[in-house]
Amino acid sequence: MRKINIAVDGYSSCGKSTLAKQIAEILGYLYIDSGAMYRAITLHGIKTGSIIGDKVDADELKSQLTDVHVILQYDPESKRSYPILNGENVDKEIHSMEVANAVSRVSEIKEVREKLINLQKKAAESKGVVMDGRDIGTVVIPSAELKLFMTADANIRAERRFEQLKNKGTKVGYLEILNNIKSRDERDSKRELSPLVQADDAIILDNTHLTPEEQLTYAIGLINNLVSGQEA
Repeated sequence: MRKINIAVDGYSSCGKSTLAKQIAEILGYLYIDSGAMYRAITLHGIKTGSIIGDKVDADELKSQLTDVHVILQYDPESKRSYPILNGENVDKEIHSMEVANAVSRVSEIKEVREKLINLQKKAAESKGVVMDGRDIGTVVIPSAELKLFMTADANIRAERRFEQLKNKGTKVGYLEILNNIKSRDERDSKRELSPLVQADDAIILDNTHLTPEEQLTYAIGLINNLVSGQEA
């Protein structure tokens, strides 16, 4: 079967990473979580003091970028890619609310976006990549053969995120999560650089009333139809 590139964009807490990872595992593709890369740089800023709360010292963070090394390291045993920040696995740390509250502001910084987009483009040069984020189908891989744009009701997204964090032992309130989601939606959609927009040729996947299994079945069906049509 001929390999293709798949871009999965959409709003925060829509399950983009979950779906993208499942697709990659089924197809034997490389999964790249672009959001984890932005979160890793945000975590670096928090650790160095250039980010305090949701306040970002952009100039200070930009001056540190040459010393920030972010990669996604694939673990064949778990079949997952983990964010490595300056040699350290930071998979757990990047999912804190502290990081979530600042990552949209960090992603607005031109130099940060340029650094990470270049890395992401290089990773997608060979086919067989599933990448999720906010601007994958519009900026990073505009030539992707399949583009999905995921959305869901904000309240449903907050409920799912609340349960996810609770199961991980993270203490955070539902309203805090809901407010964070709404704030990120607005900032991501209105930012000047690479705003969150649906690509003209993207297929909308609203999973408000779908189970993870149902959305995966739908996505795999789209892929099979696309690939079989190309090979016919």
